[in-house]
Amino acid sequence: MDIAGLLRATAERLPDKDALVAGDPHATDPKVTYAQLDAAADAVAGILQKKGLAAGDRVALGMHNIPEFAMAYFGILRAGGIVVPLNAMLSEPETRKILDDSGARFVFTAPPFAEIVAAAAGGTSVEETFSTEDWGRLTGTHATHPTAVSIDPEDVAVIAYTSGTTAEPKGAMLTHGNLIANLEQQMAIPGAHVEQNDVVFLALPLFHIFGLNVSLGLTVMSGATGVLIDRFEPVPTLRAIRDHRVTILLGAPTMYSAWVSVPGADQYDLSSVRLAISGAAPLGPDVLRDFRDLFGVAIYEGYGMTETSPTLVSNRMAETPRPGSIGKALPNVEFKLVDDNGNTVEMGDPGEIVVRGPNVFKGYWRRPEETAHAFLAGGWFRTGDVGVLDEDGYLYLVDRKRDLIIVSGFNVYPAEVEAALLQNDKIAEAAVVGVTHPYTGEAVKAFVVLEDGVTATEQELIAESHSRLARFKAPTSIEIVEELPHLPTGKVLKRALRI
Repeated sequence: MDIAGLLRATAERLPDKDALVAGDPHATDPKVTYAQLDAAADAVAGILQKKGLAAGDRVALGMHNIPEFAMAYFGILRAGGIVVPLNAMLSEPETRKILDDSGARFVFTAPPFAEIVAAAAGGTSVEETFSTEDWGRLTGTHATHPTAVSIDPEDVAVIAYTSGTTAEPKGAMLTHGNLIANLEQQMAIPGAHVEQNDVVFLALPLFHIFGLNVSLGLTVMSGATGVLIDRFEPVPTLRAIRDHRVTILLGAPTMYSAWVSVPGADQYDLSSVRLAISGAAPLGPDVLRDFRDLFGVAIYEGYGMTETSPTLVSNRMAETPRPGSIGKALPNVEFKLVDDNGNTVEMGDPGEIVVRGPNVFKGYWRRPEETAHAFLAGGWFRTGDVGVLDEDGYLYLVDRKRDLIIVSGFNVYPAEVEAALLQNDKIAEAAVVGVTHPYTGEAVKAFVVLEDGVTATEQELIAESHSRLARFKAPTSIEIVEELPHLPTGKVLKRALRI
């Protein structure tokens, strides 16, 4: 089975069932059935094949949470293409890097991101861009029916880009087998999987691997109905959960934190929710407690990464969520904690989390050296995160070996932000660290040294950074200093900046 085949199977089984409904009561097209979603995917596949798409060609997809995202996603895969999700919050330079590196031939997008994509595509391999404004022509009654394509589980389905430690984006190659394996692993959790009669909350961005494979993938595999939320706002989404009688909540910690902070939140009826899952960033124990006290719903936290399709461990593997823990391994996922030499550490000692399983990615697109470095002997993938295991088998995250910052569930690498800041002629040196933020979990803070004789304000430097960085990557604060602390090797001593 391939990913597009999951949609076909569900459409044949439940053709008239609502696949996607709009969370906004004023939406123009409030519902899409599984038969309609499948037919639209066929139309997308047909137009791509007519344009000459060959198996393995890359097609970028940059949209918010709208039905056309799902139509394009399954259609690209059905044509034998590889989907390259574009974060719709990226700037033009960031988008161009991904289009360049992936070699995408076509792009599907929607306003307002379409303007950035159009500007970024110039001079790249992109041959044609399709916007939702073209959707009637693409999926109308005269759409071309696709030719069946043979897809192997080892074929790459998605190249999901994550920023690298060198400030250059790198694409994690996820095969059809990887993605389906992770869906099956999650469906195998007793009493905690998605069922046909469920109503699933789809507010996580579909261009993020959590939203793409967990939210959308589980919805389609099970034949449930997904409630699409194009833009997250605490009060309207609480109303949507109540009005649509949502049964499965999939969210990031920032969403749960926002909900418990709404005045009078306990007046919203969330009694329909039978399962709430949090991922993409650590969940604070106080948020877990407050959400349970307000709504009577326990949140099950999990942990994973883009390279693992994404989920590795979850508190759903136990009867009761354990505050502070990210849970236990999903079925068919192995993990161990190792020291710097790759040796397994003693129980209770911290070690880098290394994992293996059918959901672990194939490698980084066109980066054989980085792929080789990412794995230990025996196929163990190095997550770069440090954990501790307790005597009951619960895993706790305690540190990150790399300087990753997680803002609202999105990865931000300091090197990428530093490189963008240094493009400003006024900045001589820059260092970036993560700082605690009550709403987004972490925020980006920069320390900069100005060029001799130059003056600048914090606000000016922040505003300038937005021209090169997505808003979630841009520093929320910049401290101008005379000098940065350095090690004898010349490397910036970042731990001194975090004090």
